[in-house]
Amino acid sequence: MKIFCVGRNYADHAKELGNAVPEEPVIFMKPKSALLQSHTPFYYPEFSNELHYEAELVLSISKNGKYIQEKHASKYYNKITVGIDFTARDVQAELKKKGLPWEKAKAWDNSAVIGKWFDITPDLLKKPILFSLQKNQQTVQEGNSTDMIYSFDYIVAHISNYFSLNIGDLVFTGTPAGVGECVVGDLLEGFFEQTKVFEIEIK
Repeated sequence: MKIFCVGRNYADHAKELGNAVPEEPVIFMKPKSALLQSHTPFYYPEFSNELHYEAELVLSISKNGKYIQEKHASKYYNKITVGIDFTARDVQAELKKKGLPWEKAKAWDNSAVIGKWFDITPDLLKKPILFSLQKNQQTVQEGNSTDMIYSFDYIVAHISNYFSLNIGDLVFTGTPAGVGECVVGDLLEGFFEQTKVFEIEIK
């Protein structure tokens, strides 16, 4: 199982971090060990002093594929949820300053959270998909799939030009504006539309 992530897929988020809006999807990966297993506590990483949450819509790949055409891409994913791409922002800033890869900041153990899955129907994809993240019962991020720079189908097709997609792979599709710091004791709750799909406390 592979975890693909899309960076800077919402213009407002790119701007809040001082990044240019990308001309093509920014793709990075997390290993299988990055996925926080259900009922496993989430611990603040010892190597960071600035842990950020990034709530995202996550797709589950349901069909093996390579060089997928965008018009056929929707046949390759069948479930959706909300997740968090945790980021050690201080570590990332140092790596970016040196022109180095982001893995230490993005791909460490348990840095990817996913919630309860929902089946994708044709009707679901025809309307805006809303999601949000609450920190200590205050909404800190609100996302709308129509604000994505690159659509689900474009992302899946683009990734497949470089990597084989396999059943069970995950695609984190990018975070909207509102990312911010979290500390030990914070309660994070993810919502797909109005349904809560995960709840984690920072230990």
